Amino acid sequence: MRFSSLNFPGMRFSRLLLFAGGLVVLNVHAGIFDDDEARKAILDLRQQVEQVRGDVGQVRALISTASTAAAGDNASLGKSLLDLQRQIEVLKQELAVSKGKSDELARELAELQRAQKGQQQVLDGRIKLLEPISVKHEGAEFVVEPSEKREFEAGWAAFRKGDFPGAQTLLYGFVNRYPTSGYVSSALFWLANAQYATRDYKEAIDNFRTLITKTPDHPRAPEALLSIANCQIELKDTKAARKSLNDLIKSYPQSEAAVADKERLSSLK
Repeated sequence: MRFSSLNFPGMRFSRLLLFAGGLVVLNVHAGIFDDDEARKAILDLRQQVEQVRGDVGQVRALISTASTAAAGDNASLGKSLLDLQRQIEVLKQELAVSKGKSDELARELAELQRAQKGQQQVLDGRIKLLEPISVKHEGAEFVVEPSEKREFEAGWAAFRKGDFPGAQTLLYGFVNRYPTSGYVSSALFWLANAQYATRDYKEAIDNFRTLITKTPDHPRAPEALLSIANCQIELKDTKAARKSLNDLIKSYPQSEAAVADKERLSSLK
């Protein structure tokens, strides 16, 4: 507390000095004054004493007020600081809760993104499986569905493994499902060969002829005609076999099948 803020007037200190000096003068020179003057001086001194007492009381009151105010200010400041600390703690707790929720949302978002990525990959794979593709097969280039390609290759693979009944089932199903496929002539050829291997010669002849009728320029057409003759030989139909061999030489004279055909034709009686 700064006492300069109490603002003591200069006259109050003068009165105190006069009062002290008066006492001294009164004690030393009491005999000089008469009774009236002495009483007057005493009254004056009393007034001055009362005035000084009043001034001292005011000073004490100011000091008390200032102390009380300071104590109140300190208490108020302490309460404000306590309230501020409580608010800080509340904010810390809210921040911790918010951070926990933020972390949880971040984890959920990451999991969702991973799931979406996986689903997108699956979807892309499915779309890819459905997208038409361009293939080259036996000198021809054409567009097929992925499932179409898989089914043909499955039947062909069964034939190569010697599973002739299985090959017949797969290739027959393929021909019925994809009658306009670029693979259909090859499917008919291998289907007929699978039937030949299981001695189903009549069905084999029908499928070889269908191949030749649908695609007479197919690379397998000369072989198909030679195979028809072989089936007819197995059926003991020599006349029909000879005709088929002659048709082969006439239709495909430059083919490898025609060379084999001449040897077979010479052996027929």
